[in-house]
Amino acid sequence: MKKKLASLTFLFLSFFANAQNETVTSTEPYDNKPSYNKWSIELNGGLTKPARALTPGYYTEFFNLNSFHADLGVRYMFNPKFGLKLDFGYDQFQNSDNNGSLDFKSRYIRTDLQGVINLGRALNFETWTNTFGLLVHGGLGASQLASKTGFDGEDYMINGILGLTAQVRLSDRVALTGDLTGIVHAQQNWNFDGMGSAPTGVFDGGLVNASLGLTFYLGKNQKHADWVGEEDRYDDLEKRVALLETGVLDTDKDGVADLYDLEPNSIAGVAVNTKGQSIDNNQNGVPDELESYLEKTYGQKSGGVQTNSTVEQLINDGYVNVYFDFNSTKPTTASLSGIDFLVKYLKNNPNKTADVVGYADEIGSSSYNVELSRKRAEAVKQIAINAGIDASRLNVIANGEDTSVNKKSKEARQIVRRVSFQVK
Repeated sequence: MKKKLASLTFLFLSFFANAQNETVTSTEPYDNKPSYNKWSIELNGGLTKPARALTPGYYTEFFNLNSFHADLGVRYMFNPKFGLKLDFGYDQFQNSDNNGSLDFKSRYIRTDLQGVINLGRALNFETWTNTFGLLVHGGLGASQLASKTGFDGEDYMINGILGLTAQVRLSDRVALTGDLTGIVHAQQNWNFDGMGSAPTGVFDGGLVNASLGLTFYLGKNQKHADWVGEEDRYDDLEKRVALLETGVLDTDKDGVADLYDLEPNSIAGVAVNTKGQSIDNNQNGVPDELESYLEKTYGQKSGGVQTNSTVEQLINDGYVNVYFDFNSTKPTTASLSGIDFLVKYLKNNPNKTADVVGYADEIGSSSYNVELSRKRAEAVKQIAINAGIDASRLNVIANGEDTSVNKKSKEARQIVRRVSFQVK
């Protein structure tokens, strides 16, 4: 009997696993990494009542404190509509103290693998509630009956199970559940009271469980699949589309989309490789194309290689700047290449330090603009530190307002809202 039971259970597990694999292929929304949790643990307990196969003179009511049911389940959802549950149930059957039944006491345990259908999602409950849900579960398993007052040994059975679970969402991690489940058995030899032989037939015995419990959702995401509706899936899809849309932008205009650009702030006009990195064959921290320009412009070479003094002169003469929007302490994306230029130079010249000099335009009070220029310089310093430059090599200077341009010109004010550098 045990071998038969094991073979049938294994056959069912194999069939159901294959069926669920096909379901996953056809119903997963767009990739294999959905932004919802899939695992949960279910605990419940309540009432139990054998509906068939009791010996004459032995019976028990549904509301009987001597008889009870408990269940522990682990559930995995392939997607918001379909899943699998493995659960273990324990039932005790006993006559009540005043129902006129002869005394009996028996114990029943079972384990089942069940498919789960989330009716709440299939019927789009999310269009009218985010609090109530409904699950249907059913499958096959193995059961064991033992009697403390009747037959000796254990009675092993095959069971079929079907149930309906109502859900009340308490939080993103916990739901209150109420469950009504019916179980039928095949190859049952003894009645549930353990005092007489069970009738023969296709279904030898059956029982009903009614229980209350809690479901605990596991995972790092905010929601569980039980509560993910079509709207959530569309929102997630929109985010992915938005990511693709921004990813194909080319912020630094180097011909490589930001999604694949390993150096997203390369200097404009400088040649880059297929990964968006400035070409620097001699590894001196200065892109080859810019180095060639410096040689032609400044003519300051040593042995055919641009000297650090020329690069230093370029920085100190104000050709390398970081710019800011009005009243902002965050560098504009396009001007981050200025920080990158300084960082590469300092890394290639570990004995050098730099003043980080902040400026503001003339809009606003002078005292406010001094503080704004300091915050801008501090922001640039922090980016350089994050890029690997020791803080002791960077000195912040707040120069306040730059009065060298016409303050009525919006374009001119953009030029002076900056941070420049002095290398020493």
